[in-house]
Amino acid sequence: MNRAELIALDRPDVRPPLLARWRQARSITDALFASLDDDTLYQRPIAERHRIVFYLGHLEAFDWNLLTHRRTVVAPVNTGFNQLFAFGIDPVGTGLPQDLPGDWPELPDILAYRQAVRDALDEFVDTLPVSWAGPWAGGGGRHFDAACLLNVAIEHRLMHAETLAYMLHRLPVGAMRAPALADENLPAPQANTSDPAMVNIPRGQVVLGESRDNVHAFGWDNEFPAHEVEVPAFAMDQHMVTNGQYLDFMTDGGYERAEFWQAEDWAWRSSQDIRQPVFWRSDRGGWWLRAMHQEIPMPLDWPVYVSHAEARAYAHWAGKALPTEAQWMRAAMGSDPLQGEGQCNADFRRWDPEPVQASRQLSEFGVAGLFGNGWEWTSTPFAPAEGFEAFPFYPGYSKDFFDGQHFVLKGGSPRTAACMLRPSFRNWFQPHYQHVYAGLRCVSVD
Repeated sequence: MNRAELIALDRPDVRPPLLARWRQARSITDALFASLDDDTLYQRPIAERHRIVFYLGHLEAFDWNLLTHRRTVVAPVNTGFNQLFAFGIDPVGTGLPQDLPGDWPELPDILAYRQAVRDALDEFVDTLPVSWAGPWAGGGGRHFDAACLLNVAIEHRLMHAETLAYMLHRLPVGAMRAPALADENLPAPQANTSDPAMVNIPRGQVVLGESRDNVHAFGWDNEFPAHEVEVPAFAMDQHMVTNGQYLDFMTDGGYERAEFWQAEDWAWRSSQDIRQPVFWRSDRGGWWLRAMHQEIPMPLDWPVYVSHAEARAYAHWAGKALPTEAQWMRAAMGSDPLQGEGQCNADFRRWDPEPVQASRQLSEFGVAGLFGNGWEWTSTPFAPAEGFEAFPFYPGYSKDFFDGQHFVLKGGSPRTAACMLRPSFRNWFQPHYQHVYAGLRCVSVD
């Protein structure tokens, strides 16, 4: 039986677990919105982003527009809302949004829209054959069955579950009612480790991306096709850079010395008067960290969360560099975030990081904690692999960001869903956006 014949079949082994994942993803984002008062939903905690209420409508608008594109639906919903909530904002070159709370629909109308979309889509999906022959079934990306589109809807929603956390993290302490979704045992500050151990990685080959012939797993368009890269020998930090190590950089004048910064990064630092990571605050004779739900004395053994510009400056100060995507993937060989002794700090189990040495997940070379606990910046601009094809049902997902102004991140954070911990997954952000749960580890080359 060929793939085209497989697509024509509804597979009872695929439909129930996929729909269960869809419902679970909805419950995760619902819990985030439910943790806020109505007035808070209309706030804009990150200046470059929409108000929170936009995302309340956006998740359903995305699902509707994705699943009903070029299909006849018996029960259409609010077409104006489908358009209003269709597109978010990327914080590069767009200018800060100037809308006011009153420019957005009232909350009861948005909630009614959300429920109408869910009711219509739940009924609609019951009429579609749900098979699974891989994300590129049909050849050349020309045909996508409901299973592929549902995977897109699920992962899109789970991405927003993480990026919503970035926004909620910028609200005042106490503005968010903490859902009971994670166990927090916030530690006292630990001793600083200013001389990180490095692991030697021998020369070798690594496969980036995923093969279109792999019908066993979902992937986004920028994860394809697979291609092999030869990586020269290098050394990498065994653990992520900690708050304590980053504090050494700051104490040595890291934010006052232009020689550590790229010219465009120094211009940004200067114009925005950036003097420390966005989650840090100096007061009462020391440094404090804004954790998700409270402010705590700086945990020196947690990974530091910084922008790409800050990460690049730290690496320069340390006499090292950020890894390329290929170096990071080479160092991660043999590391399985969901198997072995102990799971990584991801999949919504915690709101905050844990000490970098807490991870028992090692790659075959002995590099620790490569998945979870914080995304890791690379020096690789986000760009397509040779042979890249955009998903026709979501053509701008990747290619709109192949602009040289975004950099690849690998690994995952405490708020990254398990399905996106796959090694081929590529996250990306622009270099001057501080709000990502992203840190770094450095490399050196002889």
